[in-house]
Amino acid sequence: MKNLRRKTLAAASAATLGVGLALTGGLAPAAAAGPDTSYLVLAPQGANTSKAAARVAAAKGTVVATYDQIGVLVVRSTNPDFATQVAGAGVESVASTAGLGTALDEGETVEVSAADVASATGDPTKEPLYGQQWDMNMIHVPQAHAVNNGSANVVVGVLDSGISSTHPDLATQIAKDKSTSCIGGVVDTTEAAWNPTNSDHGTHVAGTIAAAVNGVGVTGIAPGVKVAAVKVVNNDGYIYPEAAVCGFLWAADHGMQLTNNSYYIDPWELNCRNDARQRPVWQAVQRAIRYSQSKGVLNVASAGNSNYDLAHKITDTGSPNNGTPEERVNLTNACLDLPAEAPGVVTVGAVGPTGAKSYYSSYGQGVIDVTAPGGDTRFRTQGVRSTSTDGILSTTFNTVTRTNGWGYKQGTSMSGPHVTGVAALALSAHPGMTPGQLSSFLERTAVAKSCPEGVYNPVPLISATNPHLYDATCSGGARNGFYGAGMVDAYNVVK
Repeated sequence: MKNLRRKTLAAASAATLGVGLALTGGLAPAAAAGPDTSYLVLAPQGANTSKAAARVAAAKGTVVATYDQIGVLVVRSTNPDFATQVAGAGVESVASTAGLGTALDEGETVEVSAADVASATGDPTKEPLYGQQWDMNMIHVPQAHAVNNGSANVVVGVLDSGISSTHPDLATQIAKDKSTSCIGGVVDTTEAAWNPTNSDHGTHVAGTIAAAVNGVGVTGIAPGVKVAAVKVVNNDGYIYPEAAVCGFLWAADHGMQLTNNSYYIDPWELNCRNDARQRPVWQAVQRAIRYSQSKGVLNVASAGNSNYDLAHKITDTGSPNNGTPEERVNLTNACLDLPAEAPGVVTVGAVGPTGAKSYYSSYGQGVIDVTAPGGDTRFRTQGVRSTSTDGILSTTFNTVTRTNGWGYKQGTSMSGPHVTGVAALALSAHPGMTPGQLSSFLERTAVAKSCPEGVYNPVPLISATNPHLYDATCSGGARNGFYGAGMVDAYNVVK
């Protein structure tokens, strides 16, 4: 999940400049073409897209993907006046997505060497690296596996950077017939398209959910279920709104019951649906999420890595559209972290190996639904740094050497798939639950965690210039801003 305080860089669309030729006979020169730009064009809610498509053509745009299910078109155009000219009957709203790509927060991957794998000792499941998966014991995965380790009828869509189809812990776990790339908002089901290009993030997430019990590496929370790669991160490492829309609809229409979303969608750090520039993105994403829910999909999303109080949004720094930080102030609750704060989405915070809130995890009373292990390499005891082994160990793919392996990462990107994996076990043990029932079940079976007293500062020594960098205040009782309803528990959902 991208750090909400990290600058989002503008990813400029490729510019193809046409030169207007001077014509004889007194005619004005043809207008120069603009950059080849992507747009979301929305028909009125409930209407088909035929009228909108006609207006797109008239405004010199090309429809590259049609999502009639939600009345959304993905369009490309070099017409610099496209947004103005396409407006009219049959079009509710339009937005260019140029510059609205969010850079995926990779975080550091600390790889486990081949020698470490060979010399490791695991548990009775014979997974050699299981002994380093402290997170699995924290949420009682061994006890759950003694009852139910997941059903192949459950398919989880991993909306991320792709999954390595050759990884020995994942090769048997991927539903290849349900995997796709959604880059540019356009479906591409070729295996090469949905494999990772420049990021191992999706491979790591997939391993936490469903790595096989096969004696070669780690175990996933629900090794009996299947994962589908739904690639929404482009080769430059950015997530654009049209890719996320495509991903939600693909999962909904291809029999997935769960999606995992460890990212957020620009513009800015928070999408303000009361802003004319940002509203169409909110509308399109919200339509896609609602549609997926209507098809039986529960969407799980990470809260973010900014130690940001999502219940009290006052400022928002860092515009996606230029090179210097800007600041918006006096924000309202119309500004949301998407998809984490969309209605019906399960929002996940993170804890470290002590069970306390991870120093980076965003929080907020009424926003965080549940929490799960995400790692915390900064501390075991207050103010003391510890090792990479306090991160989350899972499957990795080295994009330089193009080799598979295992390694540690940390972030709410890692806590999210723990919740998704537990949800997959719950559906395996209790098939037929609706998304709302499953969300409620996860909360009812979670283990409540109380707020720490006073101002929480797990790492006061981490910054000499700003010792209060990670200060946070928890509010609430049994259900609170740090942990929501509590820590998800794999055994509780299957017993």
